Amino acid sequence: MKTIVTSQVLLFELEPHPLAGSLARQLGVEQGKTSQRLFPDGESYVRIDTPVENKHCIVLADLSRPNSKYLPLVFLVQTLREFGAASVGLVAPYLSYMRQDRRFIQGEAITSRIFAQHLSTQIDWLVTVDPHLHRYHKLDEIYSIPSRVVSGAPLLADWLKGQTNLVLVGPDAESEQWVSQIARHSGHPFIIGSKQRFGDRDVQVSLPDLSAYQQCTAVIIDDVIASGQTILKCILALRALGINSIKCASVHGIFADGVDVELLAAGLDELATTNTIVHTSNAMDISSLLLEPIRDSVRQVGDEN
Repeated sequence: MKTIVTSQVLLFELEPHPLAGSLARQLGVEQGKTSQRLFPDGESYVRIDTPVENKHCIVLADLSRPNSKYLPLVFLVQTLREFGAASVGLVAPYLSYMRQDRRFIQGEAITSRIFAQHLSTQIDWLVTVDPHLHRYHKLDEIYSIPSRVVSGAPLLADWLKGQTNLVLVGPDAESEQWVSQIARHSGHPFIIGSKQRFGDRDVQVSLPDLSAYQQCTAVIIDDVIASGQTILKCILALRALGINSIKCASVHGIFADGVDVELLAAGLDELATTNTIVHTSNAMDISSLLLEPIRDSVRQVGDEN
């Protein structure tokens, strides 16, 4: 296996993100510099300010709200290649376009597959955190490049370990495997609810009997909070069952339409997320879990070259 020395590796960020400096320090690599702005008509301007010839380049890009980010990402990646980068890999702490994984109504675009096919032509490898795999079992089903998935569950479990008198709450059956794994590692009991979805922002959550946990703090666990409606309905269901102390922990916090404010106003005592997406709720640092997958990805592409 070819050894990649750190001087051969550069880390770029699509947008400012605290993970960039943390990853560069822990990996022992230099941060590449770029200049980016928008022209008055909204078109992107991208310039690379660090020489990249024969370097293995890592691009860090949180792809939440991707429509404004994807073209700048393509421009950056293609320019790195044009100036002689040996390889270009993507670290996407949050990976978008995983939702539409089948055609529910005739004529719909299966955007997850289209996005994956296009992104696969741009980069040599992908590292991401807890992509929302629903009907897909692994990223290899839609991505044609080497991909590594990091689980944020151990980070949530470690955050919970020091806390006592908790019951973990999974809002729906889909969350059971994930919540049970966290509960085993954190040492807390858990319950799982059931959810009916009637639209993007119209859901109903039902919970089992919680009489045994009346004196506990309930911690709602989810992989991603987007519209926040599932969490809101879960808070209401917990309160209806007499639970007054409620927290929520999630890997990814998108918080569309400022729903984080609404969640706290609904009675959450604490809202905690990892720093895959920058937010004031960031309480857990994912960087240490990304290091080895990044090193492995760079080594693999170095071997192929």
